[in-house]
Amino acid sequence: MARKKTIAGIDIGTCKISAVVGEVTGDEVHITGYDSQPSYGVKKGSIINMDSTVDSIKRAIKKAQQMARTDISSAVVGISGSHIRGMSNSGVVPLSSREVRRSDLAAVLDAAKAVVIPTDREVVQIVPQEFVVDNQAGIKKPLGMSGVRLESRVYIITGTVATAQNVVQCLNRSGLKVQDIILQHLAAAEAVLTPDERELGCALVDIGGGTTDIAVFSRGVVRFCSVLPIGGNHITSDIAIGLRTPLAEAEELKCDSGTAVMVKMRQSDTMEVVSIGEHGSRTVSKETLCRIINARVEETFQLVKKELVQAGCHLDSLSSGIVLTGGTAMLSGICQVAQQVLGVPVRVGYPRGVSELGDVHHPRYAGAVGLVCFTAREHGSIKSAGKNAAAGVPGSSCWGIGGKMKQWFVEAF
Repeated sequence: MARKKTIAGIDIGTCKISAVVGEVTGDEVHITGYDSQPSYGVKKGSIINMDSTVDSIKRAIKKAQQMARTDISSAVVGISGSHIRGMSNSGVVPLSSREVRRSDLAAVLDAAKAVVIPTDREVVQIVPQEFVVDNQAGIKKPLGMSGVRLESRVYIITGTVATAQNVVQCLNRSGLKVQDIILQHLAAAEAVLTPDERELGCALVDIGGGTTDIAVFSRGVVRFCSVLPIGGNHITSDIAIGLRTPLAEAEELKCDSGTAVMVKMRQSDTMEVVSIGEHGSRTVSKETLCRIINARVEETFQLVKKELVQAGCHLDSLSSGIVLTGGTAMLSGICQVAQQVLGVPVRVGYPRGVSELGDVHHPRYAGAVGLVCFTAREHGSIKSAGKNAAAGVPGSSCWGIGGKMKQWFVEAF
């Protein structure tokens, strides 16, 4: 009988903090509990109020535990925000023998991560992209191959140590130990992308409340990551300013009556809008609301396009197009606007690959569900890798957190 393992994932976002509990049995992941609570202590992906964030985490994990009927003592947490940076690098080592050994893989990956970064930053994750044995490129598993020169090409993702410390402190004060910190881009991709999309080329665009995470995949691995300081809250703010209405009312209008597509409406298509500082309401045309939303959404995807082009990611090479996820991905008409601006197919990504989803089958839970799925896959790979894992060589797609963050884990607990 397969042994069961419980994994909890916590997605700390600008608008919400989501907790998902999953039970892993063999190759299957069952979601047994989940909850989402409003987030008041996070701005653009970074924690600005520890007490508010801790309170939201406690409430979310408490309800998720009650649903799952289990106690959670540790969790995997996602990290994102405008402090995230990515860079490509390579490392080369001579082969000690004519055959690639595990020690050679460890050495070449060590050589690839030997880059100079500022003292306030640390490696979050290293993603091996491919290996080169002599002049033969595009190798994913070089173990056992013959040659005299081994090269590794990797994508190194860094973040500020202070941000990771704040995340660890919040979970610690919530009564949880941090099992691991995972880049939110990779977690969301784990939940919503198919193997074919990763292989043929696609871009994941996770639009949250305060940030938009971008990750480009090709030939099965991530090639580029970025974070834009813009999200669904900016749409809400535009509506509140443009219609002179409270933010809560603006958010409700966006979700219930808003659409990102510019459509011609009749003059009779109106709605009642609450005014700021007044008890009464006034009548506003729905077309005005539509124009406000369309302008901000179009600008967002123009920024996404600019970011991709500057990074050298040609949109024509994204054979699988764009996958939108995050809460804002459910905005009416957003896929049509994205397709018009970017010129490639666009779909909304829902969590996949897990059973018993229920209401968690929604783009806003993609990050938290992905944390559980990502950890389950990594655990399975390490467990089956045996000596490979012990040698410090990744048996999967990523290679853990950096030394400074590991040291902080030790000091925190």
